[in-house]
Amino acid sequence: MQQIQFVKNIQFTRLIKAEGRLREFNFRKMILLQETLFSVDVVDDRGNRIMFRMRRHDSDWQIIPQPLPAWVQQQEKLMSDMINEELNGQSFNVY
Repeated sequence: MQQIQFVKNIQFTRLIKAEGRLREFNFRKMILLQETLFSVDVVDDRGNRIMFRMRRHDSDWQIIPQPLPAWVQQQEKLMSDMINEELNGQSFNVY
């Protein structure tokens, strides 16, 4: 008999003040090659969607290196904290 395994889908949105305005950061947990990652996307001032991934390093989450605007990179620690809060069942609305 085949056993069915359920995996909890985690996705959430947080507002972060970056470069002088509130921006909507969307997070989605994914498993790729047995590694847990978070896909993150945010819209810039021109309406272009910026997409990147974060991976766990020790107890923090880090942006996988790629060319990104400085205002995104500056939010890495805050985004890491938000992911950890979501995974631990704690969440807040505006940062």
